[in-house]
Amino acid sequence: MQLHPHSISETISKRYFQEIDSINLYNGIEDFYNIESKLLFEIFHLESAKAKKSLHEIIDILSIRFGKQVIKVVRNYFVILSSIIARKLLDNQVPSKKAFAFNLACADMVENKMKDAEFLQFADDLIDFYVYFIADRKQPTFRHQTVNKVIMYINDELESDLTVESIAQKFHISTSHLSRIFREHVGITLVEYLNVRRVEESQYYLRHTNKSITSISKQFHFCNQSYFTRIFKKYTSVTPKHFRDELHHEFYRFDVPEVELENV
Repeated sequence: MQLHPHSISETISKRYFQEIDSINLYNGIEDFYNIESKLLFEIFHLESAKAKKSLHEIIDILSIRFGKQVIKVVRNYFVILSSIIARKLLDNQVPSKKAFAFNLACADMVENKMKDAEFLQFADDLIDFYVYFIADRKQPTFRHQTVNKVIMYINDELESDLTVESIAQKFHISTSHLSRIFREHVGITLVEYLNVRRVEESQYYLRHTNKSITSISKQFHFCNQSYFTRIFKKYTSVTPKHFRDELHHEFYRFDVPEVELENV
């Protein structure tokens, strides 16, 4: 049976006015978008603990409104929230393919990995992933703009076969000058930074995918698995296999220096 062309819009309109009439029966719903705005601010300022608390407040509001159906609604909200964050990532100059992949990955995790009995823990894990992803793509604030641009380029092209020579060519400067300014501002050599970022990123493939260690090693352009293992252990203190098998190990992150040298 063919629907009347206006039947869907009319049905939605009817449902909308029914909801308006009943909305006053539920306390706290008027705070929903204020809390959501606070949540987004906290996520993008890497305030994990505060963001988790705000997300729990949103879940409480949804529980009041939807009762026994809350888990289904929360599942849908997690997908919507991931989409909102993906669009904000685009505003922060994250490449569209990575924002799109971020959105799909989050939606897939919600659909296939979220257990109804553990939805609050899943909410906390989702916040941790948001903050991790954003932290890696946060605009660097070193005084030398070339250094900032190089770091953003590395973040976007990490799975390419990057070298000091190829990066210097990309930015039309000599390898010696690039190496000097990078070390002065970041505190480690560019070669070390490339290894650090590859180790940081590879941790998530080890922990959250079924890819072999050899495959991950090749993905991040380590010359062989033995070298990958040596570099990985240098920064995390454990081997890739140990990190994958022992879930209590925390993720390694490089601490960006707080004090920088003056631009030269």
